[in-house]
Amino acid sequence: MTQTVEKKAAKGKLAIYWAASCGGCEISILQIDAKILDVDAAFDLVFCPCIADGKVRDIEKMADGEIDVCLFNGGIRNSEQEYMARLLRQKSKVLVAFGSCASEGCIPGLGNLNDRKSIFETVYHQGSATAPENPQNIYPQHETKVPEGILYLPVFYDTLKTLAQTVDVDYFLPGCPPEADNIWKAITAIVEGKLPRKGSTIGVNTTVCEECKRKRNEKKIKKFYRTWEIIPDEETCLLEQGLMCCGIATRAGCGALCPAVNSPCIGCHGPNEGVDDYGARLMSAVASVIDSNNEEEIDRIIAEGIPDPVGTFYRFSLAGSLLRRGSKATVGK
Repeated sequence: MTQTVEKKAAKGKLAIYWAASCGGCEISILQIDAKILDVDAAFDLVFCPCIADGKVRDIEKMADGEIDVCLFNGGIRNSEQEYMARLLRQKSKVLVAFGSCASEGCIPGLGNLNDRKSIFETVYHQGSATAPENPQNIYPQHETKVPEGILYLPVFYDTLKTLAQTVDVDYFLPGCPPEADNIWKAITAIVEGKLPRKGSTIGVNTTVCEECKRKRNEKKIKKFYRTWEIIPDEETCLLEQGLMCCGIATRAGCGALCPAVNSPCIGCHGPNEGVDDYGARLMSAVASVIDSNNEEEIDRIIAEGIPDPVGTFYRFSLAGSLLRRGSKATVGK
């Protein structure tokens, strides 16, 4: 892998889009530091609403495939994001699901445990500390008539979808957000035309445990602890100390950064190739280390140490999993 990207005679066109996500993926791009100048040498940034006043109509006027690479981060939560996903797919030669939200749904995907109605009731009506006073029960509407005309809001869907559940995706770059080294490797591979087969995840096909430098012995767990309940030692496997470390089922490529600072892996790099459901894979791995054959004791260990199973095993992957959502939400919009 070269360390610099040679300037081409004709620069490519790069688009970056932000859908249902926190915005950390845009910030992560800056972590490639001075190499951002090499990106500038290789590409003209033609669309990035986060930092530039680009117009959708300018993208609509482009020829199909005119954009060389689009880094699309975020899931598809509403009609505007779905339109942009389809538009950028049409206009881009290479579409990359950039980060966990686009690849798996990530934290916004946990909203799939509920439907649009219950989400709106929580946000606009129930009077929680974060909900506004709303005595007239006013909820967002797709169309609202005002003296000046009609105002439109995007349609909020019942179910958050991943990018690949919406359009055809060429490559996946995992992470919440992706690591700078992996971003650079992906950009270099794109520029040099050395990308893997279509549909591949750009990264390492092994687990975080393989990158972790902690000592591992036989895992026999009688109790799981929340992260605030104990201060683990800095040398022994965190899972062996009873902390829910997801590295045993998570794709490597981050350098095991979280365990390196005494914090459990939370699974943001998703599954390795051949794993259809990350949560099921993690549950299977955890079940194998619980040191009990007694059903009641096993139930107690799980109930006390893993009070939020969905948030633990499907924290990043619910929308992209075989489950996809809770029973309240519907498959459609």
